[in-house]
Amino acid sequence: MDQSWLGMAAGTIVLVIAAVSVTVHYRRERRRADLLRNLDHHDWCRWTRVRR
Repeated sequence: MDQSWLGMAAGTIVLVIAAVSVTVHYRRERRRADLLRNLDHHDWCRWTRVRR
């Protein structure tokens, strides 16, 4: 009985770590995509400023 509880606890911990890792990866990829999408916009703003 103790071994089954230990196995269930270890499996639960592994699943929680996997879920957190997937969430972090998804958020990092979304952030990277947003930065890449806005990259041209920032360059455009820099070139359209009036130089004195």
